[in-house]
Amino acid sequence: MSEPLHVLDLFSGIGGFSLGLERTGGFRTVAFCEIDPFCRRVLAKHWPEVPCYDDIRTLTADRLRADGIAVDVICGGFPCQDISNGGHRVGIGGERSGLWSEIARLSGELRPDFIILENVAALLGRGLGRVLGDLAALWYDAEWHCLSASDLGAPHERDRIWIVAYPETLRRDEGQWGAEGWGRLLWAGIHDSPSAWSSAANNHEVRSGLVRIVHGLPDHVDRLGVLGNAVVPQIPEMIGRAILASRAPCIAEAAP
Repeated sequence: MSEPLHVLDLFSGIGGFSLGLERTGGFRTVAFCEIDPFCRRVLAKHWPEVPCYDDIRTLTADRLRADGIAVDVICGGFPCQDISNGGHRVGIGGERSGLWSEIARLSGELRPDFIILENVAALLGRGLGRVLGDLAALWYDAEWHCLSASDLGAPHERDRIWIVAYPETLRRDEGQWGAEGWGRLLWAGIHDSPSAWSSAANNHEVRSGLVRIVHGLPDHVDRLGVLGNAVVPQIPEMIGRAILASRAPCIAEAAP
């Protein structure tokens, strides 16, 4: 089995992104970055060996390299307060949601194989063009879809946009995938594999009458005000499985 992809989890919250990706067996979180003290304690409890940086604005590729951390994947659900319909609605240029620029900066410094992003669906009209433009300036192409927790069988909607970016050279590859085939292969595990939907949906569980809790997230976090600081882990799990499936032909082709 190949080495798991090393994940830098930004705006980590209580770890929903990493939980989902690590469930695939093909990803391993090597660093978190989270500013909220309580969330940092949750992360330390469940990933005691993984370092957690406290401010994305001061985190650099040089700092990570000095700490011996190599990164293959960057993931993050950057702040939505300026984008959400329930927030300030000033768009991605706002003080909080504008922290997207720090993900773009780190992506340019680290050049990961994949960048996986999450935000509210309102990003479609309040900043998606900026995100895609910044990624294109870094020579990354991207696929994006809106997926809800209810799409996987959860009893609540939680509609979110999910973006997967990868080096633009993969899109240009005219070999096995062709000009459009790589992105198609990437999302095959989401749109064309009922077993993937079923497997992820089976990980949902309603607990204590609170329909927003799902299996794998700590109970009572709703009462502490941090449930919003987590993605539904079943979706990054499914995206992770699609990424691993899309890489399989390339790995097999490169094998001696």
